[in-house]
Amino acid sequence: MSLRRSTRQLIRRGLLAMLAAQVAAIASLMGADRARRLFRDNKDTQLPPAAPVSHRINDGSVATTYTYGGVLFDDMLASIAGARDRILLETYIFKGDDVGRRFKQALIDAAERGVDVYVIFDEFANLVVRRRFKEFPASVRVLRYPVFSSWKLLSPRHIGRDHRKILVVDDDVAYVGGYNIGEAYATEWRDTHLRVEGPAVWDLDNAFVDFWNTHPRRDTPRLPQKPSASWRPEIRAHRNVPRQLMYPIRGMYLEAIDRAHRSIDITAAYFIPDRDILEALLEARRRRVRVRIIVPRVSNHVVTDWLSRGFYGRLLRAGVEIHRYTDHMVHAKTATIDGEWTTIGTANIDRLSLLGNYEINLEILDPGLAKGMQDVFDQDCAKCEQLTLEEWMTRPLVARVYEAILRPLGPLL
Repeated sequence: MSLRRSTRQLIRRGLLAMLAAQVAAIASLMGADRARRLFRDNKDTQLPPAAPVSHRINDGSVATTYTYGGVLFDDMLASIAGARDRILLETYIFKGDDVGRRFKQALIDAAERGVDVYVIFDEFANLVVRRRFKEFPASVRVLRYPVFSSWKLLSPRHIGRDHRKILVVDDDVAYVGGYNIGEAYATEWRDTHLRVEGPAVWDLDNAFVDFWNTHPRRDTPRLPQKPSASWRPEIRAHRNVPRQLMYPIRGMYLEAIDRAHRSIDITAAYFIPDRDILEALLEARRRRVRVRIIVPRVSNHVVTDWLSRGFYGRLLRAGVEIHRYTDHMVHAKTATIDGEWTTIGTANIDRLSLLGNYEINLEILDPGLAKGMQDVFDQDCAKCEQLTLEEWMTRPLVARVYEAILRPLGPLL
């Protein structure tokens, strides 16, 4: 009996020691990152502007890719200013800065001229935004996705955040991608967004309507569903819906990676693959598929960076190329495979996005768009430092210790 008790005490002490080590590691990393941000040189923080590029898809849709937030925001605001019937805006972060105020005023102006305006934003992501900024006149219908959507805090149906970024105007044009709304995203973050016109707009319109109607509030009227324009598959929207335990974006990635026979190019803001996605990438290398991954050298979530490092060894030994974007935060969530298949959306390759949050990714089968995205990938690679296996194997001992301490947290993120 005493042996059993002693064993339990040892296990308990070991777990507490590990927890203490993890807390200390996280605190030290966050402190060092904060110091880095305070003392870094801000003279060259802005990205050079980049023009959007348009492609005509076989189903009649036009897809335009944006890699510079300032140009994207100008076009989104122009679409809002030209709205005649309805505006649907859904965003994860809605900053109360100059860019945020421009969007808010544009939405209010549209509502005052008779346009139906609906807005969704995630309350948790905007806790630091002043309450006054988040208040809209009654003419703008707002759904604030609450910090706690249910008392069932441990249920997977209720723990996901609304991480989507969608704008639909008059059912004619829609935008989706990684960009949140704020000044930093306009000029300092390297991200990717897609604008679609034509039949593909319906998918994004329907995604917003479904979310609005399944998260009702007493003061938010139900939105009518509209029938799909067609069944053509050139552009498909995949939606993670925790409420229904639906997570098709993960399946989309796994199926596309399994089909690859020449190349896989992934840009991931936060790359913490689960066992199946990791194994799929390694299997692709066994088939002699070239696999390239762009990640931030230093992201806005330093702990995530260190969790991502836990996968570098196996990937590099298999011949996967890891390119670390320097100088700026790369926040894009894109992939291109075999010069034919592309996805652009809101989901990161981590557990929170693929098995937790409300997310939406477009899947596009079009060689023209894929060629354009490969060109973007190559341009981004030119701004990256490629991590070699030799460099990785000679990293400092302290780095290995941090990785080992933090590795158990990977499945949580």
